[in-house]
Amino acid sequence: MPLCMGCLNEIPANDSVCKVCGFDNTEKQLAPFLAFGTVLNNQYVVAKQQEVNGESTRYLGYDKKSGKVLSIREFLPMGLFDRDDNETKLFIAPQDRYSFNKAMNDFLAYYRAVDSLADKSAIIGIVDIFEANNTAYVIEENDDLISFTDYVDHNGGHLEWDAARPLFMPIITLIENLHKMGVGHYAVSPSNLYVTAAGKLKLGGFATENERKRGTMLKSQLYSGCAAPEQYRGDDLDAATDIYGLTATLFYALTGNLPANAKDREKDARLLISTNTVKRLPPHVVTALANGLQMKPDARIADFDELRAQLSVSSTVQAIQDEISRTASMTPIKNDAKRGRSGVNPTAVGVVATIVALLLFSAVGLWWLPQNPLMGVFTNGSTVPATVAAPTEDWTGPVMANYVGQKYEDVVASYKGTIKVSADGDFSDTVPKGSVMTQEPAAGEPITTSDNILYVVISKGPQLTALPDIVGKSYTAAAEELTNAGFIANQTVEFSDTVDEGKVMEYVGLKAGDKIETGSEVTIKVSRGKQKTTNNQ
Repeated sequence: MPLCMGCLNEIPANDSVCKVCGFDNTEKQLAPFLAFGTVLNNQYVVAKQQEVNGESTRYLGYDKKSGKVLSIREFLPMGLFDRDDNETKLFIAPQDRYSFNKAMNDFLAYYRAVDSLADKSAIIGIVDIFEANNTAYVIEENDDLISFTDYVDHNGGHLEWDAARPLFMPIITLIENLHKMGVGHYAVSPSNLYVTAAGKLKLGGFATENERKRGTMLKSQLYSGCAAPEQYRGDDLDAATDIYGLTATLFYALTGNLPANAKDREKDARLLISTNTVKRLPPHVVTALANGLQMKPDARIADFDELRAQLSVSSTVQAIQDEISRTASMTPIKNDAKRGRSGVNPTAVGVVATIVALLLFSAVGLWWLPQNPLMGVFTNGSTVPATVAAPTEDWTGPVMANYVGQKYEDVVASYKGTIKVSADGDFSDTVPKGSVMTQEPAAGEPITTSDNILYVVISKGPQLTALPDIVGKSYTAAAEELTNAGFIANQTVEFSDTVDEGKVMEYVGLKAGDKIETGSEVTIKVSRGKQKTTNNQ
């Protein structure tokens, strides 16, 4: 019985539409992707293409020997090759040969390094790596996994720290072991994490550094909110880069929201976290999140041991505990007779030391609040940043209200004073268009003058890019143009009496010239050519 190319369940030989997934098996998979049913290495059957980035494409696959469903990742660096319909081999132009070969060698070396990890319990397992068709392939397991985003949604939109900690600690160790081998992941994000039936996290989405930063020979794929600032600049990547992604993903798990895009945070580095969330998280975890999401790599948590330490116990508390131990070791226990003569009771010394430590902790706690990197981003249950100033001591007069996140027209209606608006405004992935992004004076600052001027910056919403005109172009050319414009291209195919097979018919739900958020996925409709008809007369 044949297999459905959409889900690899069996379908009747005379029924082309799968009753499980609804896929129409009369469809064709057009270039540059492999045709349905292509067999690789005399073993692996290619089914529907599932994901594409600038370096590779992932297909659903079937292992004829084991009978297992798996994933097939094909090295397909967009812009460095050509492949016609019904062809399996890639054609690489002479001028692109050096760049192609270098990128493919990096691809193979990277996956072989991942495959050589001693402990693979936290990764999507690699089954096979081989070269064929002038390119390279990685065969990966395709277990019955639930996406991490679905897992968080099913758990009320966020996880408690006690639930998140055992999930993330093995992932931290996995990334640490990768760096010990000289490679990193650089795309840790909710999109690349999966949860097993046993409740364990597994990491996928591996790709070389060429794919994980701007300015290389490949079109980069960066995950908004989780990609570190240096990835957008094309700087060297290291452990601090993965620590940013790890911390951003943990931030998502604990709050239900990702941090703002790093490009936006270069203008306003504050994080989105509500006071309600802060109250339910251990203070040392809040500090670790802030330290792991520092914009400058040299100010960020430096290594994985430090990340684990900060997530495990507050460094302040640990320092106090160490001081208590040190003080105790400096006060040797005397014998009863000598203790009676001196009048010093070691138990009393311990009590005094503890009281001193508690006072020290209280003082440090008061110091920590204004020093805390998250200070000024807490909100009263909302999800927009609030600029909150510390109230002036002994001030009993009026203070500035918090207008951040409010619609500008609402602020105008309620504010008793003069409002001055920044002429340009600014883009934001987190603050809705037309709402206040920042204010000066900050909320909570004393109002001491009669002019009462409020300066605000208004959000322009997400940065938008116009869709290029790709109608009539081949899918390969259209995908490359969209990638260059900052979009991720997906395709759907449909019969057409007017558009040649393999050419783009239109956007799905959009049109050329529409301005949408940069980095969005767009689907384009590609012609299957004219539908063949049969004459039954």
